[in-house]
Amino acid sequence: MKKGMLVSFEGGEGCGKSTQIKLIEEYLKEQHIDYILTREPGGTEVGEKIRKILFDNKLEISPDTELLLCSASRNKLVNDVVRPALASGKVVIMDRFYDSSFAYQGYAGNLKLKDVETITKFAIGEGSIPDLTILLDISYEDGMERKSKDEALKNFDRFELKGKIFHDKVRAGYLELAKKEPKRFFLVNANQPIQDIFEQIKNEFEKRYKLIKNN
Repeated sequence: MKKGMLVSFEGGEGCGKSTQIKLIEEYLKEQHIDYILTREPGGTEVGEKIRKILFDNKLEISPDTELLLCSASRNKLVNDVVRPALASGKVVIMDRFYDSSFAYQGYAGNLKLKDVETITKFAIGEGSIPDLTILLDISYEDGMERKSKDEALKNFDRFELKGKIFHDKVRAGYLELAKKEPKRFFLVNANQPIQDIFEQIKNEFEKRYKLIKNN
């Protein structure tokens, strides 16, 4: 069966994921590469309802409940959207995937990483590991400053309101994940100009895409 390519975008708050995803989407259209774009949590009707709960800043939700809610959304998304798209040969672009659970609920939420791993494996099943994970790295201070300048981003959600100590742990967690899997992760300094960041991402994508297509 023909296999597509799974690309996930990760990073802390204000790292510029949305901007870079829009640019890569435009690039894929220009290159006539068949793709889908989805997000976590969300991407399905069930997942979007779970997303509303998770991001509601009026609710108090513990890290273990967050993990289970994210994993339920993830399971639905992988089974209904991601796996069928990959089987048909499409490029799947994901705005966050399971690395977010390790960073946010594991490293920052102080859950045991082994528990996060066990639940994640159950949720995604086989054949759903990203071929490329783009990690946009930025400090909490720079990310929040960027968000504060954008009117569309000023209404902070429940995760954004967790504060500096939490988000410093998120960043450290992501960097640790990248160290553990250097072949999968592509680390990018998110403080660079937007177009410079995109050129790096595009070049890495092209390199990985050619390898998959030639196998």
